[in-house]
Amino acid sequence: MKINIINQSKHSLPHYATSASAGVDLRANLEEGITVNSLEKVIVPTGLFIELPIGYEAQVRPRSGLAFKHGITVLNSPGTIDADYRGEIKVILVNLSKEPFVIEDGERIAQMVIAAHEQAEWIEVEELNETERGSGGFGSTGKK
Repeated sequence: MKINIINQSKHSLPHYATSASAGVDLRANLEEGITVNSLEKVIVPTGLFIELPIGYEAQVRPRSGLAFKHGITVLNSPGTIDADYRGEIKVILVNLSKEPFVIEDGERIAQMVIAAHEQAEWIEVEELNETERGSGGFGSTGKK
């Protein structure tokens, strides 16, 4: 798949780290570092603009290393970039740790996965087909 991209950042284009990688890293594009205090949220620019084909979205997800080591995660995970969005990709990060964290220019702050999607045709009905599970949710299928 080919995707048009404008790179106004100081960094190279996103790339897949291995041949089996599902996502590419997004880097912070900053003039100076941003300190994210405990439970604080920030919007971090990437300097990237993309043109996705209709029927695809870009999902912005946390990086496991930042989440585990520093408690930094994507607040609206996964964030969705729609095919008709043409603005700069920005990442909403939150610090869930008790310690401040400094995001530096060029830091890998999130990962982006391109995914196909469908738009549903909603058909209003009076009742739904029954299943063995029924309306049970939130752990209703038990433990194994």
